[in-house]
Amino acid sequence: MKTEKEKMLAGELYNALDPLLTEERTQARLLLKALNESREDQPEERQRLLRQLLPHAADGLWIQPPFYCDYGYNLTLGEKVFFNFNCVVLDVMPVTVGSRTLFGPNVQLYTATHPMNHQERASGLEFAKPITIGEDVWIGGGAIICPGVTIGDRTVIGAGSVVTKDIPSDVFAAGNPCRVLRGLEG
Repeated sequence: MKTEKEKMLAGELYNALDPLLTEERTQARLLLKALNESREDQPEERQRLLRQLLPHAADGLWIQPPFYCDYGYNLTLGEKVFFNFNCVVLDVMPVTVGSRTLFGPNVQLYTATHPMNHQERASGLEFAKPITIGEDVWIGGGAIICPGVTIGDRTVIGAGSVVTKDIPSDVFAAGNPCRVLRGLEG
């Protein structure tokens, strides 16, 4: 029989109130509190906290606090990724971000979701779908990336967009729902 964490990571319905998952979220919250209260003039302390919270982040990660996530260990971040103020990542499933990708303020990445059927939803169980974002992507402020979305390399997502479906590489996409508006050159 699978644990609730194994179900969560497999994208199956799971109980988010499981004691182990609750403890892991609590530990992440404590690290986030310390990170969000850290001072820019203490970069060594900030880097120590980031390494603990985000063990799969490459070099050059820059997070402008406040920053929020559920677990931290489900984020894989390439080199020189930048999160501006007030970004939220619900990393119930893997969130993979390529190198040199930039997130404007208030960007939200949601892997977590709930059943559409009201009876299943009332059971308190939830599930998730992974998010993948390519290299050299720029996601404008206030954008929301929904569960299961993939965004290709070098793409720009306009501010305030709600991305509900995959977006290919080398395009500018915007809107609610987000759609490709034009290609990008070189």
